[in-house]
Amino acid sequence: MKKTAMSPKSKLVIPGKSNIALVYRLETDRAVALAKKVAEFLKKQGHQVFTAPGQKLVTGTKLASTKKQLDTLSLVIVLGGDGTYLRAVRVLEGRDVPILGFNMGSLGFLTAHSADSTMEVIEDTLNGQMELRPRTMIHAKILRKGKAKAEFHALNDVVIERGSMSQLIHTAIYSDKHLVSEVKADGFIVASPSGSTAYNLAAGGPILHPEAQVLVVTPVAPHSLTSRPLIVPDKNKLSFQLDGKTHKAHFIVDGQKVAEINADDEVVLTRSPYDHWMVRHPDHNYFHLLREKLKFGDRT
Repeated sequence: MKKTAMSPKSKLVIPGKSNIALVYRLETDRAVALAKKVAEFLKKQGHQVFTAPGQKLVTGTKLASTKKQLDTLSLVIVLGGDGTYLRAVRVLEGRDVPILGFNMGSLGFLTAHSADSTMEVIEDTLNGQMELRPRTMIHAKILRKGKAKAEFHALNDVVIERGSMSQLIHTAIYSDKHLVSEVKADGFIVASPSGSTAYNLAAGGPILHPEAQVLVVTPVAPHSLTSRPLIVPDKNKLSFQLDGKTHKAHFIVDGQKVAEINADDEVVLTRSPYDHWMVRHPDHNYFHLLREKLKFGDRT
């Protein structure tokens, strides 16, 4: 894996005979059919095509089953919705491989390109007519009694929540070791700019521009009239600790439960050393996307 840093948008260049992986929406006939069509097209262009792990092998491709194979990828093509896109991000495990997403789901905020234009957009990508747009990610570390227990990278958000338990979780929040607040709530969302339009938005948090170098902490149903979303610079280190009366909570990364935490654990969140790279048309406009997908500013 390569360490990257946020930099201005740049042209995407895909060398001839590159390794390209496909991630498609599972058990969806339309997505499987499109994956086969894309694989055939890419092979005719001289590229080696892989099917990403955790999926049925696409006809005419190889399974990217080793770290070495993932390290050689020049591009990942996603055929599905935002959930499929986030699955592709997890597969890459921080590798700075750009992702080109086509929407075959309901919202398609991350998969911004229409599935109807798949072949045209792929041709533009191979011909060097697309741009790379960097997005910050979140690095999450769980410490148990001061020792590292697990680490994760999230594109959208990390969530601490009570899950099926009936009681609220009581959590202390720190920024660079300074106490921010102690709050009882159903949970807490820490979102990147990319994730600000996901669960964070549904919980009443603000929309962040994707180039903003900040994180937002949004409480979920807090038992307080004064608990509000908080925006902090992404250079800060955030930490969360449950009090002893809270037995446990669920820890969720990009919509996937990855662990249970308790009062012996400390969750430490920082900006990831790895940036994520989205493939976009040069004329892509974030505010147009907000209006199109979320009806931002719509008065009707």
